[in-house]
Amino acid sequence: MSDYQRYTADSIREVLRKAEEVMTERGGLERVGESHGSVTYSGGEGTLILEAHRHGPQTEVVIRTDQLRTSKLDNVARYLLNQLPYQPDDPPRE
Repeated sequence: MSDYQRYTADSIREVLRKAEEVMTERGGLERVGESHGSVTYSGGEGTLILEAHRHGPQTEVVIRTDQLRTSKLDNVARYLLNQLPYQPDDPPRE
């Protein structure tokens, strides 16, 4: 029900690594599916699909959830996106 998009200087591999850490530790979700550049997490809070595609020097990250924007799952999705640097060496935002 909610979609988020962000461009980052991180590689697809780094985006997926950070997603695994944030979604499992902070979100309490487990990975239930994956394909090239895409991963699905699910748990008691709902389901989240993350897709990452490289476009030149940046990676486009799209997150879709099955929850409202006020849910814990959506808060975790926004937190993850804020950890991704727009430019190389940008600090994470809170």
